[in-house]
Amino acid sequence: MVLLLLCCYASARAEDSLKVVFKFDIKTEIMPGAARSVSKAMKQASEQKADVIFIHMNTYGGMLDAADSIRTAILNNPIPSIVFIDNNAASAGALISIACNKIYMRSGASIGAATVVDQEAKPLPDKYQSYMRSMMRSTAEKRGRDPRIAEAMVDPRTYIPGINDSGKVLTFTANEAFINGYCDGIAETVEEVLKSENLSGSEIIEYRPTALDKFINWLLHPAISGVLILIIIGGIYFELQTPGVGFPLLAAAVAALLYFAPLYLEGLASHWEVLLILAGFILIALEIFVFPGFGVSGISGITLVIFGFVLTLLPNIGFDFTFTPNESILESMLTVLLSITLAIIMMFVFGGRVLKSKLFGKLVLQDAMTAQQGYISNTETSLLNVGAHATAYTDLRPSGKIIQNGKVFTAVAESHFISKGTTVKIVAVDGIKITVTDRL
Repeated sequence: MVLLLLCCYASARAEDSLKVVFKFDIKTEIMPGAARSVSKAMKQASEQKADVIFIHMNTYGGMLDAADSIRTAILNNPIPSIVFIDNNAASAGALISIACNKIYMRSGASIGAATVVDQEAKPLPDKYQSYMRSMMRSTAEKRGRDPRIAEAMVDPRTYIPGINDSGKVLTFTANEAFINGYCDGIAETVEEVLKSENLSGSEIIEYRPTALDKFINWLLHPAISGVLILIIIGGIYFELQTPGVGFPLLAAAVAALLYFAPLYLEGLASHWEVLLILAGFILIALEIFVFPGFGVSGISGITLVIFGFVLTLLPNIGFDFTFTPNESILESMLTVLLSITLAIIMMFVFGGRVLKSKLFGKLVLQDAMTAQQGYISNTETSLLNVGAHATAYTDLRPSGKIIQNGKVFTAVAESHFISKGTTVKIVAVDGIKITVTDRL
């Protein structure tokens, strides 16, 4: 009986000592999508009451702001963290690794080379290097590692006899990292790491992103953001060329939802940035429908749209860009400008073909506007008299067509929507601009 009780007690003690290890991977470029995945994984680890967080890493780095978000999440999490560098922990990957409590490396792996560079791999100005150096130092100090070594991974000028005296940015092999306190052990598999930490037999819970998570992370990629901007602008353009609300406007609305929703959820797009873009489109619409020509309204609208789209892609806080790297600003500007340029090119090159294609056949007026059918240029406005009546040949929203004495003109409704077939009165003829009203 006593033996049975002792066995039960030992079994209960074994269950009590069973550790829960929450494991997730960082094996992609460090982008906003990766930061989002880590944030969700950290939350799940807390919910599962994990004893240890295990990160399986292989990355060449990525965006500084995304890496800083991950680093901060690891440092602020009370759950101890272990990183296993499977092959590479370069640049942003080195910063994230140093933030962990324990570092293990596969033989042949490397860690370091954390200089902040642009898209052409050229070092950015010292302002950004200084910020990265301070992050590396403070992170190393937090984990009890030599901050000078962390700084040498960013700045080749950091001289450490016997470690970094070559005038080059520091990168450690697994053995070098182990000797200098930047690796707690060398292992070939996850199981070997767990064994070294006395975690063999622990319950392993793996974070697996859902299909929705993968989709959102995909949408956060700058290249996809650029395509969505192109669809938004192109959709609005094609809708303006077609009567009624049809597929182009729907495509633009869906693209806008896919563009803004992930950015808004991740805190990149603020309320005022979205309103800035909306105000820009309103000003452009006013220029098209109310103030024919190309003036202050149109230029202001285009400027607001470009500025707003750029801001939604940046991790700025209001107008504070202190810690927003120039490379991020440049990348955002190029993404937006390239997308808008491509959209304009598509409008001119493919606009006519698309609008006349079978796919859009039900969305557009297919008949040619010939003089024999009554269509004439608005330069012949001398044929019209103020106060005379005409008929709305199409809906006026507020721009559209009117017909008088068999002649069709482009006109603008004075104040509100006018349905096709409504009798209208010409209230003003200013150059080629014709204004009408249905208030007879």
